[in-house]
Amino acid sequence: MKFTNFPKSIRQLSTHLLAIIMGVLLGGNTLLVLPSQAEPAPTALVDSSQLVAQKPSNAGAVIGSSSFVTAAVNRVGMAVVRIDTERTVSRRLPEPFTEDPFFRRFFGDLPRNLPPEELRGLGSGFIIDKSGLVLTNAHVVDKADKVTVRLKDGRKFEGKVQGADEVTDLAVVKINAGGDLPVATLGSSSNVQVGDWAIAVGNPLGFDNTVTLGIVSTLKRPSSQVGISSKRLEFIQTDAAINPGNSGGPLLNDRGEVIGINTAIRADAMGIGFAIPIDKAKQISSELQRNGRVAHPFIGIAMDDLTPEQARRINANPNSPIQLPEVKGILVRRVVANSPAAKAGIRIGDVILAIDGKTITKGEELLNIVENSGVGQNLQLKVRRGSRIQQISLRTADMKDFS
Repeated sequence: MKFTNFPKSIRQLSTHLLAIIMGVLLGGNTLLVLPSQAEPAPTALVDSSQLVAQKPSNAGAVIGSSSFVTAAVNRVGMAVVRIDTERTVSRRLPEPFTEDPFFRRFFGDLPRNLPPEELRGLGSGFIIDKSGLVLTNAHVVDKADKVTVRLKDGRKFEGKVQGADEVTDLAVVKINAGGDLPVATLGSSSNVQVGDWAIAVGNPLGFDNTVTLGIVSTLKRPSSQVGISSKRLEFIQTDAAINPGNSGGPLLNDRGEVIGINTAIRADAMGIGFAIPIDKAKQISSELQRNGRVAHPFIGIAMDDLTPEQARRINANPNSPIQLPEVKGILVRRVVANSPAAKAGIRIGDVILAIDGKTITKGEELLNIVENSGVGQNLQLKVRRGSRIQQISLRTADMKDFS
């Protein structure tokens, strides 16, 4: 009898049974290799030289009920503060509105002064001394009429800016809390390596006590590359999320030590933030506590890096106002009036080849040498002007006098 002669219901049942039987037969081979069913390998086939590779990885320590991030944050978290600022800005109507007869005809005598505007700011900081010293960014407390420091336990104190330095964007704020405050443990940024863990703590966008995790992406990122050429800094770059409000908060290593101060982000970049190395912050904060300000040496030039290829392109341009030597060095493109460079006779178009016998090819190198020289120090510059090489001596001045 043919299979097609059976009733339809019997044919369907037979088809389902056949499918189940085939599934069991085929699935049996799969079940044999599941971990719970697999036979142990014969001892004779195991190569003891490969056993090292089978040891448990330390990576598992990152994931658990209590990670190194938790330990690091618990170590420093109570020392991280929120900084609220208030600033009153006076406003005036533009003179064309107050003096123009047309407007006065229709609106009468308009008041020159408008009601003052209250501006509020938000940032972060951390306590570096039990007496109540708080380290933060200068731009967090810049021009603030009132500074309020809020601790994680809810207490709040009026803060007084002891000193601020715009060039390095660092400030020290003092609060009177009766002593015995939690203090952040300061590490050393000189030991930081690319790939190290980076933990950012602060109050981004007003979300208090926020923690983000990433790694150190690179070291010694010049502030000129970040887009803030007015600063003299080399940043720690990290992919730990940093947002407005994080400024002034600590960047921690995996042991809960402060390795940097979260400072800057780029509007055109995602997942990139920048922190001031803590070694630089230690140096500047000590000077701010003593003097309230930091003296920065200044020679008075604006400059660009120059390569032979760039010089050839400029020289080939028929509209170029100057012919440059086709060498590698620092091109002077502007000289500040009455500055040390101007008094020493440096001109636009000069190419600085070396300072104090050290060859330089990048602007960051020149800035570092000048910054480390101190105010009132003599520097010997090797300068190429056209086809001639000259030795020029100048004496550094205080940047404050030319701001």
